[in-house]
Amino acid sequence: MSRLLLVEDDRALAEALSLALAALGHQVLVAPAGEAALEALFTERAEFDFVLLDVMLPGIDGFEVCRRIRAGSRVPVILLTSRGDPIDIVAGLECGADDYVVKPVEPRVLDARIKAVGRRAVSTAGPSAEVLRIGRLELDLGAMSVTRDGADLALTATEIRLLVEFAQHPNQVLSRQTLLKRVWDYGYVGDSRLVDAAVARLRAKIEDDPANPVVLRTVRGLGYRLADQ
Repeated sequence: MSRLLLVEDDRALAEALSLALAALGHQVLVAPAGEAALEALFTERAEFDFVLLDVMLPGIDGFEVCRRIRAGSRVPVILLTSRGDPIDIVAGLECGADDYVVKPVEPRVLDARIKAVGRRAVSTAGPSAEVLRIGRLELDLGAMSVTRDGADLALTATEIRLLVEFAQHPNQVLSRQTLLKRVWDYGYVGDSRLVDAAVARLRAKIEDDPANPVVLRTVRGLGYRLADQ
């Protein structure tokens, strides 16, 4: 059973989603605003497996809530948005969200996305003690951590899984659809903006000059590759 924090100000929608997700085996706590969600996470120190976060909230919006969550926690965050505009989607992912779902959404589809995010986290944090090295970077798969010149990097589980995928296939061009399948566990044609936004976030943390990357190279029209270090 997964423990979910649903941050949704629409009372009717929150109740409907809570009942549907409970029927699918989840335990759901509803927060009607971002401030309440942050209090539950950081003041009350409640334990959650996932945060389902509406973007359009009273007070601080979902993007800011996501940024504050990510600053202090690695709990997976799935954005719920009624706006499918690419700018909104990319902005949400750049705040540190692991995935997004455009409303209205079928509960079973949301359940599948929750499980996909969970599988990514588990596969990244598996029992392997293997350590991968990429130039100045060191990936400890057992500890699910990445360091650069010995200093810890604040990467999300998805960013670590993405970096591991590249590290395991050096100099190989990986298409966006390949990365969606392997990293996001999407068995269908997903949204390539997820990949582009995640790569941009990852570059901002591992590259000296993210605007001129030398570790993760773009192969125009094909995808991305990890350059030899």
